[in-house]
Amino acid sequence: MGFTTDDMPDQRGCTMLVTGANTGIGFEAAKALAGKGARVLLGCRDADRGKAAMAQIATAVPDADLDLVLLDQADLASVRAAADRIADEPRLDVLLNNAGVMIPPLSRTAQKFELQFGVNHLGTFALTALLLPKLAETAGARVVVTSSLAHRRGEILWSDWNAEQNYSPNRYYSQSKLANLMFALELDRRLRAVSSPVSAIACHPGVALTELMRHLPKWTQPLMPLVRPLFNPVAAAAWPALQAATDRAAQGGEYFGPQGRWEMRGQSGPAFVQDHTRDVQAARRLWDLSIQATGIDPGLPAS
Repeated sequence: MGFTTDDMPDQRGCTMLVTGANTGIGFEAAKALAGKGARVLLGCRDADRGKAAMAQIATAVPDADLDLVLLDQADLASVRAAADRIADEPRLDVLLNNAGVMIPPLSRTAQKFELQFGVNHLGTFALTALLLPKLAETAGARVVVTSSLAHRRGEILWSDWNAEQNYSPNRYYSQSKLANLMFALELDRRLRAVSSPVSAIACHPGVALTELMRHLPKWTQPLMPLVRPLFNPVAAAAWPALQAATDRAAQGGEYFGPQGRWEMRGQSGPAFVQDHTRDVQAARRLWDLSIQATGIDPGLPAS
């Protein structure tokens, strides 16, 4: 048996930030956390969509404690502003990094980073770094980083990580998801080395039909009714993130995902980490690249 929302402990008294919370997995995670009594901060880049999501959650959870945080991970200025806003909260127990983009045409962030690496990894890196001092105020606080099955085929394209020379949507998506998992594991190593009260835990949702799929080629659309039974329902796709955020038995450095065939769907539990993801030297190199790109240093020495 694996982890589902039925296994979530009571979260009253806890404050949790969920990024990309107005739709898909982020929305389902925010709703589930609110249902367990947490104060949930919905990190959204569009105020109207964020408010609409809050209204939906409030309908399902009438006593929900919700607030909106404007956050666009495609702009580091927005990331800094969101971190400043969250610093005013009395506490922060969990940062659930969920926001992301998947296989768009070549696009750039406000700082001219390739969109997938910029949003999925660099935005997550920057937000996490800026919020670590706030998280460290609460014993047992957690950083959750969402990776993907795509990390298995990913590689960090050191000579062209920013797609200045070539671009493949799938290749750069896989790079960003590998970076997510490498970052989570390296972050936890560094947190442990300084005896931080914060831990880092990773997860992946399996394969779920969410708004991330909107950039799939049009030729795939007729196939959707055939493959839909293989997909993880969106509410179930949130279970790994919820396990990483709330399971009292979860430990820093763990990675959770669906337990069904090929980890595509099902209840949550331990997930497979591709061997190259555990390359410590590559993780340190990625860490340094991320500091250089964002100008934001988490202030954690290599373990």
